[in-house]
Amino acid sequence: MKIRHFDWIIPDFRYNKPFYPPQTAMSSAAYNTQLNAKIQRLHTLLAPFGAPEIEVFASAEQGYRMRAEFRIWHEGGAMNYAMFEPGSKASSASLIKLAQFPPAHERINALMPRLLDALSQQDVFRHRLYQCEFLCTLSGEMLVTLIYHKRLDDEWQKAACTLQDALGISIIGRSRGQKIVLREDYVTETLTVCGQTYRYRQLEGGFTQPNARVCEKMLEWACAQAEKAACTPPRDLLELYCGNGNFTLPLSRRFRRVLATEVSKTSVAAAQWNIQANGTDNIAIARLSAEEFTEAYTGARDFQRLTAQGIRLSDYDFSTIFIDPPRAGVDSETLKLVAQFESIIYVSCNPDTLADNLQTLTQTHTVQAAALFDQFPFTPHIESGVLLAKK
Repeated sequence: MKIRHFDWIIPDFRYNKPFYPPQTAMSSAAYNTQLNAKIQRLHTLLAPFGAPEIEVFASAEQGYRMRAEFRIWHEGGAMNYAMFEPGSKASSASLIKLAQFPPAHERINALMPRLLDALSQQDVFRHRLYQCEFLCTLSGEMLVTLIYHKRLDDEWQKAACTLQDALGISIIGRSRGQKIVLREDYVTETLTVCGQTYRYRQLEGGFTQPNARVCEKMLEWACAQAEKAACTPPRDLLELYCGNGNFTLPLSRRFRRVLATEVSKTSVAAAQWNIQANGTDNIAIARLSAEEFTEAYTGARDFQRLTAQGIRLSDYDFSTIFIDPPRAGVDSETLKLVAQFESIIYVSCNPDTLADNLQTLTQTHTVQAAALFDQFPFTPHIESGVLLAKK
C-alpha cells in the first residue's frame, strides 16, 4: 500500500477522513457497522468481475496504529498534543487537544504523557516545538521525531541525549535543512507470518504498514495465494513496487527465485538490509520503476542498473507476478506486462483503481480469490487483494 503516513493523523489529508472524534474509543457495534459498509462497497466494485466471496480480515478496534503524528499546541505556559477538525484550518476554533489517542498502540499512549511532561519542563525543548511523531514496533522499539521551527544547537542535542536515555527511546531532531540522529533513524520490527518470524528495518519518514497485526494477516493471505499458484518444480516470482520488502521476504519461500523492483533508493536500501538480516538468498532487488521495468522486460530499453547488479532477465522463469501499486493503480503499459503472467496477486490501497485495472486484466484472467484488510478502522480507506489466474 502506498499512503503517506501522516494522511490519517494530520487533518490536511485527502481521503482518510475519520468517522469519529480521534480521542474517542469506539464500540464493537460501531466498528462492525463501518466494516460492513466497506465490505459492501468492495463487493459492489468486484461483482462485475465474478469475484468469489470476499475474505475479511478485521482489525482491533483500538491500539492498532504503530505510528502517529501530532501538532504541538502552545497556549499560555502549557503544551498539548493536538489535531484539528477534518477539513478545517489549524486554529483554536478547530483544535482538538489530546491526552491519549486510542487508535495508537499502547506503547505510544503510555509514552505520550511522559514525553510531554519531560518536554514541558525545559525551555530548550519547548521553544518553537511544532510537531511530534511516534514510530513503534511490536518488538518494543520506539522512535520519536521532534520537529522545530528553529535551528537545533549543541544544547538541544545534549538535553535530547539525556532524555532519550531516561525514557528508553530513540530521538531525532528536525528543523528546516537539519536532521539530528541521536541513536538510530530506524526501528526494527518483527512480524510473524505462517509461523515464521521476519525482521524489517523501518526508516523514519519511510513507508511502512501502520497496522502491524493486519499487515501480518495480509502477508499470510498473499502467501496462501502464492501457494495456490505454485508450480512443480517451483518457478520464479516478479514483484513490482516492493518497498522495503514487506511482502517479498515471506513470498520468497514459495518460489525458486524472486526479482523485485522499487524506485526509491531509501526503500531499496531497507529491502537489502532486510534480505540480509533474514538470511534470504533467492531475492534480487532492481532499482527500477514499474514503467522502467516494463521497458527492460520488453527489450525497449537497456538499463545499466540491471547490468551493474548482474541481473539478467533471461535467467528468470516467471510464473507469478505480485503487485502492490500506489493509489493511482497500474499504468496501461505495465498492465500489458502484468497480463502476460499465469498468476497475478494484486494488493490494492484503492478499490476504485483496482476495479479499473480489473476491466483490463479480466479480459485474460479470472478472479480466483478476493480479500479485504481493514488497515484503517473508522475511515473510508479500503485495503484489498485479489488473485487472478490466466484463462
